[in-house]
Amino acid sequence: MKQTPLHSVHTALNAQMAEFAGYDMPIQYEQGVLKEHNWTREQAGLFDVSHMGQITLEGEGVTEFLQKLTPSTFSKANNVAKYTVLMNEEGGMIDDLIVTRLSENKFFAVINAGCKDKDIAWIKENLPEGITLTHFEDRALIALQGPKAENALKQALGIDTSELNYMRYMEDGDYFISRLGYTGEDGFEISMPNDQAAEVWNKLSALESVAPVGLAARDSLRLEMGYPLYGHDIDATTSPVEADVTWVMGKKQNTTFIGAERVLNELENGASRKRVGIKLTGRGVAREGAEIFDKDGSTQLGTLTSGGFAPTLQAAIGQGYVSQGNIGDAVIVRVRGRDIEAEIADIPFVQARTKKTVKKAA
Repeated sequence: MKQTPLHSVHTALNAQMAEFAGYDMPIQYEQGVLKEHNWTREQAGLFDVSHMGQITLEGEGVTEFLQKLTPSTFSKANNVAKYTVLMNEEGGMIDDLIVTRLSENKFFAVINAGCKDKDIAWIKENLPEGITLTHFEDRALIALQGPKAENALKQALGIDTSELNYMRYMEDGDYFISRLGYTGEDGFEISMPNDQAAEVWNKLSALESVAPVGLAARDSLRLEMGYPLYGHDIDATTSPVEADVTWVMGKKQNTTFIGAERVLNELENGASRKRVGIKLTGRGVAREGAEIFDKDGSTQLGTLTSGGFAPTLQAAIGQGYVSQGNIGDAVIVRVRGRDIEAEIADIPFVQARTKKTVKKAA
């Protein structure tokens, strides 16, 4: 298995390690998943996400190229990040990713660990002459998430992000800092050279407000937000309409992207299924693969694509695809032959607390 630059830090902390996307990654630390989850909601959680891919695309016409690869349009303003999806010719999603405009002809993107090889191969296959792809294999990535993240970053590294809005990017020396994350909390992703990763991690974790958090709590945090996990909730067969992420297309609709025919048809005529939230009202927890039935248990509506216990809600939740149904409708989730009462729920299950606006001094 591959190792991130922080592997020895995790083992020194007695983290429970396991394979994820070809990497030996920390699943949880000694305080356990529940405490790590709640710590992130209340303080500041520290995550190693160095297994993810970091790339830049640069050259004249790069905006138009990205608008071919994705269904999005991109702001002309620099240092603005955007969540989007890479499309295939069948109208499915190759990956979801965050793309940030650095300058007129240069973008930075963070791609999923399990998808980065196929993403890069797909981009190169479509790469026009004059545009360069650079893959940063020499950079680590750390996420700092939670209500005390801003203060922790300033205390530990002396970086003032008080004027940095949500989904915005800045640089400080060797650091690339983006105010975003996959927990629904305020926070940052910090990219740095590999040889600086351990020092940054140790400076942050030395603060009383900061604690290390593994991939298990990262999953329960994103599940509470209703964020899709690639390879589970979305994949190469899923369209943005089915996944209910058509907002990535923006108000000024892009109609010339790869796979547009299917997506535009579903926008006009509807898709045969849609991703929804599921909240269990009966006793039990349902995981990926559980079947979703109507309230009588006679007609299967779909399948759960992820599920688990939500510590913030003290309830079992999930997300999946159904062929019909509205928010509030009673359903049955069948787990190993046992029927559990549930309902179709709005997502996110927990309201985001990201820093949407910065208050300017008078």
